[in-house]
Amino acid sequence: MNQVRKADPNNKTVAENRKARFSYEVLDTVEAGLVLTGTEVKSLRQGQANIQDSYASVEGGEIWLINSYLPEYLQANRFNHEPRRRRKLLLNKREMAKLSQSIEREGMTLVPLKIYFNDQGRAKLLLAVGRGKKLHDKRETEKQRDWSREKGRLMKERG
Repeated sequence: MNQVRKADPNNKTVAENRKARFSYEVLDTVEAGLVLTGTEVKSLRQGQANIQDSYASVEGGEIWLINSYLPEYLQANRFNHEPRRRRKLLLNKREMAKLSQSIEREGMTLVPLKIYFNDQGRAKLLLAVGRGKKLHDKRETEKQRDWSREKGRLMKERG
């Protein structure tokens, strides 16, 4: 018997940085854990987060997520967290060394792509190592996107 799998409520995307793939050339991605407080997790479970203007940096041998916005959890009252605090990312030493070397030597940037809950219900961050695109590269990306959209329309019309 084939059973239809239901969508796992734990494995869902909370926040996505769609502008990152347009502004940066993504070379490599890494999954990182997040150090969160209880109210931050509850706020994430409600699906409220914003990582549009956030970035990650290496400081003191650790990697930090800076300028991400997790709104306060309303029921927490006085035990709430600060919405724009710096959050520590959990990575292996080898992964941290690799990321810090690519940032320092090659002038790359660490850009968060999305926050989601994995199969175990843990909050994870998909972190990308990317190089900033120039204006002409962005125009080329936009042309390709428009052409693929137009191609889809033409194929749909002609059958």
